[in-house]
Amino acid sequence: MYKRLIALAMLSVLLTGCMFPSQERAGNEIAYEEQIESVQSAVDQYQESTGGLLPIKTVENDTPMYRKYQIDFSMLKPRFMAELPGNAFENGGVFQYTLLNVEEDPTVYVFDLRVAEMIRTIQIRIQANRGIPFKEQVGDNMYAVDYSKLGFDEEPTMVSPYTGNELPFVASGDGTIYLDYITDLYQLTQDQDLSALQGEEDLRPILFEDSRVVPAYSVPYYVGEDNEIKYGREESGS
Repeated sequence: MYKRLIALAMLSVLLTGCMFPSQERAGNEIAYEEQIESVQSAVDQYQESTGGLLPIKTVENDTPMYRKYQIDFSMLKPRFMAELPGNAFENGGVFQYTLLNVEEDPTVYVFDLRVAEMIRTIQIRIQANRGIPFKEQVGDNMYAVDYSKLGFDEEPTMVSPYTGNELPFVASGDGTIYLDYITDLYQLTQDQDLSALQGEEDLRPILFEDSRVVPAYSVPYYVGEDNEIKYGREESGS
């Protein structure tokens, strides 16, 4: 059992190196607007030339909406674009290109695969620990994690693309790990009356109002009757 877990950990390290072989190349860790717009132009051309089809990968039906319509660059190159963006995963970058609003106005966004890699690292340590060490409950079916019991010297975090905050990871009751954007949402809505947001099923679009990076590894958030931001349940896209 332990040999298998060690092998998994080594595989994760190897995958990290394979996933991002050009990570040191300038620009592959930044979601440049011009690169996203070049992909948007190629997607628009593809859709027009195919009578409305979209260049997307096949994924599971229950894939969450921010990861559901991932762009398949093999359908775009070379006819609709000469080169892939340097920050695209398929070209050694850290971003997966994806689409939102596919029914009405297919729009190109990206999500950061370094979040997925950190989640994978945490999950491997959870397996080695034979269970997830929950700490305090932070919301409905959502818990902080005692990372010291998983062998971390300090709590793993990711820098928010929206605020620059250091964001923590949290766990749902079934042990699924998510990046937590609740502090970002409080910061971005600090000048708003949260009661006006009651009834909104998902506050996450507030995060990327001025960004083309989507919070792909997160749960929905909503405003409760007490005017506090609450955790929702992850749902698949439609």
